[in-house]
Amino acid sequence: MSDELLISVEGRVGRIRLNRPKTIHALTHTMCTMMIAALSEWAEDASIDAVLIDHAEGRGFCAGGDIRTIAESAATDGVAACAFFHEEYRLNHQLFTYAKPLVAFMDGITMGGGVGISQPCRYRIVTERTNYAMPETGIGLFTDVGGGRYLSRLPGRLGQYVGLTGARLNGAECRALGLGTDYVASEHVDALKADIIGNPAAIDSALRSAAAMLPAAPILDAQPQIDRLFASDRYEDILAALAADKSEWADTQLKILSGKSPMSCKIVLRLLAEAAGIDDFADEMRMEYAVVSHVMGQPDIVEGVRALIVDKDNAPRWNPATPEATDTAMIDAIFAPLPQGEAWTPLPIA
Repeated sequence: MSDELLISVEGRVGRIRLNRPKTIHALTHTMCTMMIAALSEWAEDASIDAVLIDHAEGRGFCAGGDIRTIAESAATDGVAACAFFHEEYRLNHQLFTYAKPLVAFMDGITMGGGVGISQPCRYRIVTERTNYAMPETGIGLFTDVGGGRYLSRLPGRLGQYVGLTGARLNGAECRALGLGTDYVASEHVDALKADIIGNPAAIDSALRSAAAMLPAAPILDAQPQIDRLFASDRYEDILAALAADKSEWADTQLKILSGKSPMSCKIVLRLLAEAAGIDDFADEMRMEYAVVSHVMGQPDIVEGVRALIVDKDNAPRWNPATPEATDTAMIDAIFAPLPQGEAWTPLPIA
C-alpha cells in the first residue's frame, strides 16, 4: 500500500486523505486505484454511513493529476498516460454514481483532478482559502474529469470563460455557482469534520451549524461582460469580440488567452457544447477519454508541461501555433470515438 493516500475508518465514516503535500496532493494512478478499492469496499459495508474526502496537510486539497508523469508518457507512446486517465475517469464515475453520502473538503487549491474528485460529491465544502480552477488549456490539455459536464451547466457563458482562461474562483464564487454546496470558515473545518465523523446521520445539521456568512461573489458582477464577449462557440469569434471591446478587462483576457494552446481552447469549446446535451455521466466520461487519448498523440501536452512546469520559461511553442491553423478537421479527429476495444468503460458491476 502507498502512503500517498491515507485510508481509514473512523466510527461509521470511511475517510480518504490525500497525502502528497509536496505536489499539492496531485493524483497518481496508484492513488486512483486505492480510492476505487476503498469506495468499492465501503459501498457494500453496512457499518459505513458516509465517506469523507480531504487532504492530510499542506496548502491545498488537490492540484490535479501528476502532470509531469503524464507528459513523460505522452512524449513516448502515451500508454501509461492513457491508463492513468482510464483509471481516473473510472474513479470520477464511481464517485458520481455512489449511493452513500460523500463529503469533500475543497479547502485551498482545488484544480483539475481535484475538481474531478470533489464535484461528484453530495457535499462540497468551500472556505475563504478555496482556489478553484480548470487551468488545462495552459498546458495543452482540456477541462476533463467531468469538467465538460460541470462547466457546461454553469450560468450563461461562465463555463466557457473559466474553461478557456483558467480563471480562478474563490470559495464564495464556488458557492454562488453551485460548485460548492456549503461555505465554512477555514478555522472551523476541523471541528466540522469531527462533527460529521461523530454523527454522519446528521451531516446537514452539522453543516448548518458551521455555515459562515457568504461574502460577495465578484464573478457574478462580471457575468454580463462574460456572457457578451464569450458568447460564441467559435474561438476566433471570442478573440475578435475581446479585441473589439477595447476595455481593460477584455485586454487582460486577450493577454491570458495568448498563452493558451489554441487547440486546447477549441477542444474546450467543442467539449462544453457537446456535454451540455449529455445526461449520462458514463457517456461524458467515454467522450472525454476518447478526446484525451487523441490529445496524448499531439505535441502540445509535452510542450505545455515543458514551458510551464519543467523549464518554466512560460514560452510554449504551440503546434498548431494559431487558432486559424487549428482547423475543424483536426478537432473532429480528436473527438472521434475510439474503437470498441479501446473505449473507456466504467467499473464492472460486482
